[in-house]
Amino acid sequence: MGDHLDNQLLARLDRASFAELVPHLSVVQLHVHQVIAETHAHIQKVYFAHGGIISCLVVLSNGGAIETGMIGKDGQYGAGPALDHKVSLNHVVMQVPGTASIMDADRLRDLAQENPKFRQMLMHYEQFFLAQVQQTAACNAVHDIESRTCKWLLRMQKLVGDELPLTQDFLAQMMGVRRTSVSEIAGQLQKAGMISYRRGLVRILDSAKTKERACECDATINSHYARIFE
Repeated sequence: MGDHLDNQLLARLDRASFAELVPHLSVVQLHVHQVIAETHAHIQKVYFAHGGIISCLVVLSNGGAIETGMIGKDGQYGAGPALDHKVSLNHVVMQVPGTASIMDADRLRDLAQENPKFRQMLMHYEQFFLAQVQQTAACNAVHDIESRTCKWLLRMQKLVGDELPLTQDFLAQMMGVRRTSVSEIAGQLQKAGMISYRRGLVRILDSAKTKERACECDATINSHYARIFE
């Protein structure tokens, strides 16, 4: 199923702090489209992903949804609202299946109060995630569809590898654009030898070219993470 240290945040903890957490963690398999949290629902569990991608969505009144944040093995979901007895402000689903270490929200809150190092790590990640959301908002406002598509592909590659179980419908929904627009861009990227695409699976063939065509936002997000944690 996986090991708790497959999550990069848990792996950053000192040995003593990690040992305090282990009895309260369990590993679960998370399936594609599985709902992690509903908008305005109380947080019951906190998820430390080992793999896969947790997607935070803003759901619109017309039924559409736009992705505002992506969480993988480098992060966690739920600690911020759990620490403050608050609710989820997003609809949160598994975009790519994987495993995660989970902990009851109440237990996490108690452990964070008892262990300043653990609490600091959680808050550092919340700071990074806010930066990611802000960067995504700016990106959606000013960058073209091709550069945004390449950015998302690079972010997903970093979290799950070269093979991405990703439909064009889902990618279009995440970026708030028409499916035909994503289909056209995917065709262009495939013709350029950057990706291969068959129904439900994208494989990145040329990372260097993908980086060249991506907007600066992926590099900016990576630099935020490095500044906070390294």
